[in-house]
Amino acid sequence: MSTFKVLQFNMQFGRRWDNGDPDHAPIDLELTIADIRGHDADVILLQEVEQVQLDGAQRIPPPNYLRLCVELGGYEGFFSYPKTDLRELPFGVGLAIFSKASLRNTIRKDLPSPPIQFEFNGKCTTPTDRLLIGATTTLAGHELRIYNTHLLAFFMLNSSSEKYNGQRALVLDQLRTSQGPTLIGGDFNVSQHESLVRQFGGAGFRTVQMNEATWRRRPLVLDHIFYSRHFRLVRHSVVPTSASDHHILKAELEFVD
Repeated sequence: MSTFKVLQFNMQFGRRWDNGDPDHAPIDLELTIADIRGHDADVILLQEVEQVQLDGAQRIPPPNYLRLCVELGGYEGFFSYPKTDLRELPFGVGLAIFSKASLRNTIRKDLPSPPIQFEFNGKCTTPTDRLLIGATTTLAGHELRIYNTHLLAFFMLNSSSEKYNGQRALVLDQLRTSQGPTLIGGDFNVSQHESLVRQFGGAGFRTVQMNEATWRRRPLVLDHIFYSRHFRLVRHSVVPTSASDHHILKAELEFVD
């Protein structure tokens, strides 16, 4: 069997979705774990694994990631926070890759954010840097390079990643270092996703879908799984879940020999 399944999910650190009060809904990591485990994916890409503390601190060791490692029996995981920054807002942070096959050659790469000023809770601040992580595994006898990222939501700052394209360029630079089968998933936070799809398409990567919204707060396609020419897309789906403000995106890919 040369096919495998990939799951992409911004898990919002386990916060359930509540239409009436989404910012104060309860944390329910059990629901998150059940949703992830139920899809039986070979590769799992997660964003916002942990919640930033009120003072911008990162919890060490990362409790949600450690819980996921225990509950996702049979998977090997790799996790990283972005670099510590006391400006970090109290939302979700941290990326994880889980694979049924062992992971090796892991990397993390900081993605600097431009000094765009914005106001949060009455204070003027600037955005913190973002992150790209990667690892290599072997599936169906093929070496597979996997990346996971979470880019800055420029549209929330009344700007765009077309104007400030540094993070997208750094991600593409990293993808170009991989000559074999490669995929990248993540929350790309691009509201005008057509430009992102064109840009990555120019580098030889296709997205599994660009028509169904993946974010509950606005009808935007923020989450993607991009794959190189070494694969054929067998099927995909956007799966609604009450375990986050994002839906689950999953895809089945086949190696093209």
